[in-house]
Amino acid sequence: MTVPFNSVLALPPELAALIQGYSSRPVTNGYSGASVFYLYAAHKPAFYLKTATPDSEVIFTPEVERLNWLKDRLPVPQVLYYRQSPAGEYLLLSEVTGVMAYGEAFKSKPAEVVKRLAEGLKLIHSLDTSECPFDSGLDSQLEAARQRLKDGLVDEADFDEKRLGRKAPDLFEELLRTRPASEDLVFTHGDYCLPNIIIQPDCRKISGFIDLGRSGVADRYQDLALAARSLPFNLGPGLVGLLFEEYGLKEVDWAKIEFYQLLDEFF
Repeated sequence: MTVPFNSVLALPPELAALIQGYSSRPVTNGYSGASVFYLYAAHKPAFYLKTATPDSEVIFTPEVERLNWLKDRLPVPQVLYYRQSPAGEYLLLSEVTGVMAYGEAFKSKPAEVVKRLAEGLKLIHSLDTSECPFDSGLDSQLEAARQRLKDGLVDEADFDEKRLGRKAPDLFEELLRTRPASEDLVFTHGDYCLPNIIIQPDCRKISGFIDLGRSGVADRYQDLALAARSLPFNLGPGLVGLLFEEYGLKEVDWAKIEFYQLLDEFF
């Protein structure tokens, strides 16, 4: 059966051949701006297809580059097909099997989920960064935030509740004022939120990580801050302290937590 994509983009012939016989289901969670489809067929491995129109701000190249580098380093999707064309972008990925960390099945065992999240953080942060080509440090992130502000790409309506009603230029000035004096550099996921962490259904082990387009060498608080924001939203209150404890963080730098959550408003 031909995969229905609601005519968002016409598929390149070679991509259509790869997924011949598959059915599709749109994936509606996430905020990337891309169109994402889950592709499935009997007795065949499932895939994810991401598409973006030419006028979209979404570019898949950073994710493709990072996934190719992370292959054999972390459990991440495999890039099966990627193409940029005047008609748009297309990215076909293998499935990381398991359940997103905020899955309904996990609501009854939040402490176990937190333990898996901490294990995932430690695994990512333990990567050797000596040959990593992806700089996500403060200089590069602040420049990217500045450019997004200049280009009008910062969505003020999507700010966290405590910042709703404020203007992006005001937040950027706050970023510059509160920039940390130092960075504890490790390899980071870049968007370590529960929907991006896949856990085995029995909750005993991490299956893998997805949406790594912002990964790279940065302060470990890049991940800690977004995990601390995502946990209450997706699993409920009272778990952030356990996450830091399981991670092994003896003293929490709350100023960095606030800074990296503020920085994320620009992406």
